[in-house]
Amino acid sequence: MWNPVRAMRTAAALIALALMQQGVPAQSAEIRVFSSAAPRGVFRDLVPDFERATGHRILINYEFAADLKRRIEAGDPFDVAILPPDMADDLMRRGKLADGSRVDLGRTGIGVAVRKGSPKPDISTVDAFRRALLEVPTVAYANGGTTGAHFADILARLGIAQAMKEKLRPYPSGGAVEAVARGEADLVVIGISPILDVPGVELIGWLPPELQSYIGSLEDKSMAHEPF
Repeated sequence: MWNPVRAMRTAAALIALALMQQGVPAQSAEIRVFSSAAPRGVFRDLVPDFERATGHRILINYEFAADLKRRIEAGDPFDVAILPPDMADDLMRRGKLADGSRVDLGRTGIGVAVRKGSPKPDISTVDAFRRALLEVPTVAYANGGTTGAHFADILARLGIAQAMKEKLRPYPSGGAVEAVARGEADLVVIGISPILDVPGVELIGWLPPELQSYIGSLEDKSMAHEPF
């Protein structure tokens, strides 16, 4: 089972290693981190400990991975980037990230959640998930993110893109899950980590395997659907 806390502690260690490789002096320094929204909750817990232990200050900029990639391509300054592997590899090939610096922290997929206490529709199969989408009044998703693009592809594959058009509620990075918690939408389809970070929602489960998309890598594929 992949433990996100352990993975983010690894990320903190990588930040420290990056400082040493860059010759940052022992006195306190500001470390600029570009990160997608998925690790936000874990970093909120770990960053204060890291700062107290090292004397360094971490400044994290959370955005959609595609937006962060554009910023890196444009030359915006940063020290560490936490991105999907394919983006990191592409940026390394083009000299935008240090060659060979990629370290895999884990593997995560897409889940479905509702507001806490609400009925949980059946999403165990492709047909069941399709029915759940058609029956629910509104669906939130991350507009502009990797999971949002994949969700749009799923709707097209299921042949319900037009039927869902009036039900969809797009939100910027980090906003879709909170919208369900506030009651602005009835269901959210998004990466698992943002779901686990919001106490007002309940995870129904992973997308069916036929519709799933993963970010990251994991040697033991049998653990792909293990809960966090």
